[in-house]
Amino acid sequence: MTSVKLARDFGLVCGDLVPGELNAITDVPGVRVGHLTQWGGDLRTGFTAVLPHDGDLFRQKVPAAVAVFNGFGKSAGLMQVEELGTIETPILLTNTLSVGAGFSALVKRAIAANPEIGRKTGTVNPVVCECNDGALSDIQAMTLGETEAFAALDSARTGRVEQGALGAGSGMSAFGFKGGIGTSSRRLSLDGRRFHLGVLVLANFGRSGDLVLPDGRRPRPPKTGTSEAEKGSVIIVLATDLPVETRQLKRIARRTGAGLARLGAYWGNGSGDLAIAFSTARRIAHDESRAVVPVEVLNENRIEAAFRAAAEATQEAVLNALCAAPATTGRDGAFRSSLADWLRDNPPL
Repeated sequence: MTSVKLARDFGLVCGDLVPGELNAITDVPGVRVGHLTQWGGDLRTGFTAVLPHDGDLFRQKVPAAVAVFNGFGKSAGLMQVEELGTIETPILLTNTLSVGAGFSALVKRAIAANPEIGRKTGTVNPVVCECNDGALSDIQAMTLGETEAFAALDSARTGRVEQGALGAGSGMSAFGFKGGIGTSSRRLSLDGRRFHLGVLVLANFGRSGDLVLPDGRRPRPPKTGTSEAEKGSVIIVLATDLPVETRQLKRIARRTGAGLARLGAYWGNGSGDLAIAFSTARRIAHDESRAVVPVEVLNENRIEAAFRAAAEATQEAVLNALCAAPATTGRDGAFRSSLADWLRDNPPL
């Protein structure tokens, strides 16, 4: 793994809560992340996979929720997550025109493990989310297929998460800089027990010149103005091992929007901005036979710690994506500078 500088390496600290050991979504036990990157010629694209646990997600679902801030997007599976409150496949992130390939790959992977899908039991609900990487990559080439999606899924690992311009983040831009994949986490202590909340972002949003750093500085990429419309997107994947039910997860997911707002985002008309959240604290059996199932649930009066963690981790995850992504030249010579380069050239006073 290439060594990269992240937000904290530049003295950029978001909030007061303590990060997890890895400061990544994989601080939530069992969560795995994998990437497949296509980089060459006019291509800067890929898949990123997030797996809530290493078992059969169709058989052992997890509680989930969706918060849509601005619905300018082409994602798959979110309607059923909203209705049923569960996730039953890994989550794939990719470019806008590759959602179908990710959908097919998740269906085939689920059927391979559960041949009764669509025959003796219900169908499966694949979750695929997207951002448009067409500014730096030839999105019309549609070179990502099921093979590439399988590769991202098969590469998923626990431990440290590669960040920056790779996987689904290869061709993304944010606030006029090179964007991409970023992650961060926070530790929480409740009743003497330790929990984690982690966030992974696909950052492709924000107008040039609008970015606000935690220390108040406002970086501006070279040779850019602020006249362009906000028409990017951001996908936020939030994971926690807190024992929360779907309604609480939705409340927590909404607070990731506070982290985006702290950075200067306002969810423009053409921007697709959403969060999808899940808890690993319990698994929901596909073939549950009991009519009534006992569930441990977080006391609503103690949920504010999770709200704060969601905002802080989201803010830092976006900054990590911007810091980890190098300056990039893409399709037709389109160029995005690196926030890390700006920070090196403009140290705080």
